[in-house]
Amino acid sequence: MNNPPPPNPSAQLTRALARVLDEGAVAALVTVVEAPRGVGAKILIESMGQRTGTTGDAVFDEALAEHAHAFLATRAEARTLGVAEFAHALEAWSGARVLFERVEPEPRVVVCGAGHVGAALARLAHAVGYRVTLLDDREDFVARERFPETGVELVAAPGWTRQLAEAVGTGRGVYVAVVTRGHNEDEECMKVVLSARPDYVGMIGSRRRTNIVLARLREAGFSDEQLREVRAPVGLDIGAVSPEEVALSILAEIVARRRGGTGASLSAWRRE
Repeated sequence: MNNPPPPNPSAQLTRALARVLDEGAVAALVTVVEAPRGVGAKILIESMGQRTGTTGDAVFDEALAEHAHAFLATRAEARTLGVAEFAHALEAWSGARVLFERVEPEPRVVVCGAGHVGAALARLAHAVGYRVTLLDDREDFVARERFPETGVELVAAPGWTRQLAEAVGTGRGVYVAVVTRGHNEDEECMKVVLSARPDYVGMIGSRRRTNIVLARLREAGFSDEQLREVRAPVGLDIGAVSPEEVALSILAEIVARRRGGTGASLSAWRRE
């Protein structure tokens, strides 16, 4: 009987990367870029703790895994560090440098409602580089003639629920803006979105309108913890008036959420 071939580390890592992306999960890919030994070694450390690959040193792997979780919490896309900066006790690796890279699904913006603000937001998010899905229960509002940008996915959603659930998926890497034309449409969308727990959810409207919808959702069984995650009214305060300006304020808040920004003025220190 022939013995099975030994596992191929590169193939295992490739399969693990594909799985992380397919599941909508988040992980850190760590590469040894400078060291007396093991340069090029890679280890994939998932947010839930699973690891694929090794540097050949179990203690070093453990130190990398511990710092990988701190790296993921920063929301940075990549960072190169000296081992002495986060594991100074590992003298054998004290002169080594490692590259931490975030692995996550391509960020997507899902816009519910293709009116003036929704249309402007879809176009702006696409221009910035996000994958965009724009939904509306009125088929003519998501006609391709209105959106020549092929990077904007257009979905007619007569009943909202099924199509929106498919668009949001697991919620990982997904930023949802609910900008429909009324309370009832807002509520239908929010029920689907809150169940998926996306990375961001915002809802347009005045304080009164958003309070009405949130109260209905609370009565429907959604917890205060879930409702506190809703940005309502959506967007940053930039004094927006036109649909395009409102879209800019919403996308600015989405970017701040994704990148860990505060939304504050970068020059505020000059006036303190």
